[in-house]
Amino acid sequence: MTQLLVAVVFLWLGMVLAISFLEAPLKFRAPGVTVPIGLGIGRLVFRALNAVEAIFAVVVVVTLVAGTPTTAVFVTAVLAVVVLAVQLGGIRPVLNRRSDRVLAGEELPRSRAHLGYIATEVIKVAALVVTGVLAVTGLS
Repeated sequence: MTQLLVAVVFLWLGMVLAISFLEAPLKFRAPGVTVPIGLGIGRLVFRALNAVEAIFAVVVVVTLVAGTPTTAVFVTAVLAVVVLAVQLGGIRPVLNRRSDRVLAGEELPRSRAHLGYIATEVIKVAALVVTGVLAVTGLS
């Protein structure tokens, strides 16, 4: 079970880093990408990412329940899952409502919910790194 946990945690981490910290900010710098186009792409990409993340979170929970993780691995893995739940249940709906308004033509200031999403992404990344490292060091 530990090998599966390690694999899923590092796959999850890689996807979040690639999409949230590379693709998301870079797409708005591409020639011809307007805010509405960037939002449309972002919504599609993040919907797909979050669906995969939800599957990864389920696998992580199953490996925790089926295995015998250390307390530190358990706590940090659960933190990543809880942060994802907060993002999906609390922050993403706010961002989706805002992007609906922008896509309908409203001009709105930068969203505080967006900053909250970024902050939770940083927390989730830290939790995944620590979970993965602790689980790998426990493999030996």
